[in-house]
Amino acid sequence: MPALTPTQQIGEIVWIGTVAPNAGLRSAPAPALTMTYAGAQGEAHSGVTRASCVRVRAQWPEGTEIRNVRQLSVMSQEEIDEIAADCGLDILDPGLLGCSVVVKGISDFSHVPPSSRLQSVDGTTIVVDMQNRPCNLPAREIEIDHPTHGKPFKAAAKGKRGVTAWVEREGTFRVGDAVTLHVPDQRAWRP
Repeated sequence: MPALTPTQQIGEIVWIGTVAPNAGLRSAPAPALTMTYAGAQGEAHSGVTRASCVRVRAQWPEGTEIRNVRQLSVMSQEEIDEIAADCGLDILDPGLLGCSVVVKGISDFSHVPPSSRLQSVDGTTIVVDMQNRPCNLPAREIEIDHPTHGKPFKAAAKGKRGVTAWVEREGTFRVGDAVTLHVPDQRAWRP
């Protein structure tokens, strides 16, 4: 039996975006995302390594060079719609959230296990690092475009902020591509 099991969860890529280097959090829509082992080409979060941040301060002093497993921010359209409703919006632009990829059709997306894979038909594959935690950066972007609607973002996005991921097999994701969820074949950890 394989260590990674393909599931019946097949999603569709409905939105792709890139964050320009030194441009803040906003991502601009794009029809495709060409990815190398360093991440999305020309994207602010690309790189084989990165400086450690507050998310991993229990492991390293801030600024320590570490492997970049936060090359991509992946969210589900269903969860973005829930966040929008909780923020009092009819629609929430994924660009305000700094999304790289938005998928539709994968259940409970923000809670897929770490080390899961999203693989397109041509074999392009990304690996889920972990759930992305809500922060104030998207709230600020929402506030710019929709005053007073950014304030509830952090609470609304709890458990719905998607995942961070890194490139395992180079290739291109395109809007409209199908991606299959593969999950590790193991029981949950018990302390």
